[in-house]
Amino acid sequence: MDTKLLFQDAAGFQTPLLAVFAVDIAVGKDAEPLVALLTTSDSVADSVAKVLASGEFKATVGETLLLHGPNGLKTERLLVVGLGKAKGLSVEEVRKGAGTAVRAAKPLGAREMAIAFPEDHALDDEHLETLPCALLSRALVEGAELAEKDWDTYRSERKDRSVRSLSVIAKEAEKSTREEIQEGFDAGVIVAAAQNFTRSLVNEPGNVLTPTELGKRAAAMCAEMGLRCEVHSTAKLLELKMGAFAAVAQGSEQPPALIVMTYEPKLAKGEALAKDAPVLGLVGKGITFDTGGISIKPGDGMEKMKYDMAGAAAMIGAMQAIAQLKPKVKVIGVVCSAENMPDGKAYRPGDVVTAMSGKTIEVINTDAEGRLVLADGLHYAKTLGCTHLIDAATLTGACVVALGIVNAGLFSNDEATWQKFVDATKTSGEKFWRLPCTDDYKDQIKSHIADMRNTGANRWGGAISAAMFLKEFVGETPWVHLDIAGCAWNDENKPWIANGPSGMAVRSILEWVRGYSI
Repeated sequence: MDTKLLFQDAAGFQTPLLAVFAVDIAVGKDAEPLVALLTTSDSVADSVAKVLASGEFKATVGETLLLHGPNGLKTERLLVVGLGKAKGLSVEEVRKGAGTAVRAAKPLGAREMAIAFPEDHALDDEHLETLPCALLSRALVEGAELAEKDWDTYRSERKDRSVRSLSVIAKEAEKSTREEIQEGFDAGVIVAAAQNFTRSLVNEPGNVLTPTELGKRAAAMCAEMGLRCEVHSTAKLLELKMGAFAAVAQGSEQPPALIVMTYEPKLAKGEALAKDAPVLGLVGKGITFDTGGISIKPGDGMEKMKYDMAGAAAMIGAMQAIAQLKPKVKVIGVVCSAENMPDGKAYRPGDVVTAMSGKTIEVINTDAEGRLVLADGLHYAKTLGCTHLIDAATLTGACVVALGIVNAGLFSNDEATWQKFVDATKTSGEKFWRLPCTDDYKDQIKSHIADMRNTGANRWGGAISAAMFLKEFVGETPWVHLDIAGCAWNDENKPWIANGPSGMAVRSILEWVRGYSI
């Protein structure tokens, strides 16, 4: 989609479809909705006043109202998009609203459209003052770009319903305001493209996106973005003594891929990173297909296990955005990619494997393979000099049971590092819920034969047992673990986004990284 930002009056902009946002300004639990438009254009307000007065449109999040041939406007159709209650308005509602506008345009056959930028002073008591223009602009673009994608990639009779051109129309304002809006717009285009790249990787079937192919696509992205990239396979795993990672990979005919992406910040003349400057390690689980191995999964729903590399894809997408937004901090991305298959060479329950760190692991369940590849990936990132670590993985069904599909799981061993991530979500809009990761749970992964076991001693707190396992391999290094199993795939269409891969965690990981920039 060709997305551009224009500074002019939306009422005079000629387009097949113009979208404008609306909120409910009514206060009180049982108050009747009172709809207000987020535009100061009298022409737009007049064209829709009669319909709004009828009370049919409530301005709930994702609700739309379509008017044909609106009086006084140059647009052929006016689409009013609800953002919900003005009192609780956040950038996430703007992101959803922009997505709703684009999704609504697609079945109408609108190949070109425009969205009116929400104005700070459209409401009498200025509800938008707490929402910076740059962040609003970025969220709007992200929502629109993410919504445009449909994931029927391999349908032979695929219908083209794409919105090819989007104009974001902002009313002319002071130079500083225009610069803020432009800054947010530019960042939004970059971040949305990175998240959509992540989604495209997750959407690929396992017979297309093998570990080798994932390595090729990561390397191609790095070459385009100016990142250093190395892709290794079985020989390197054996050289590094990555016994946990290699064990998972050995049951498949497809060789594993160890992908290392490095971003070095370019500093101004005379500027230098401090000797103790952080080096951030982004580690992703890249199981391109997960049968469960010898501990094979039930057949029902196994086709979805192509998404078991969503954590790796999130790290690759984040690295793409990092390369373009250029934070002043060194970042190393490590992706551990393999298939988990039940071949005659596959590792078995009861096996003992030795991780790169030297710790021994009793395999209780071969379907707990993600934590094995991450164990070696996290330790390897430390050997590369990473001082702070974050990992992302579709790691446990237990996390989905605990948190559902609204929040992803968040674990950490360091309060300052955790707080950095919480601060990042205020910009990203993604939802995470912190779960405990304390030594009270350490007995869960004790083994009688090895240093630890790869699953908990019982079924309780399975997401925590997995996090405790990973914690053994980060040691004292500040670390955040993201269990995104419940949020990496949308099972149903929503007004603002299609069903399919979500690209969860890309925005939050990016903002976490930017939080360390000097």
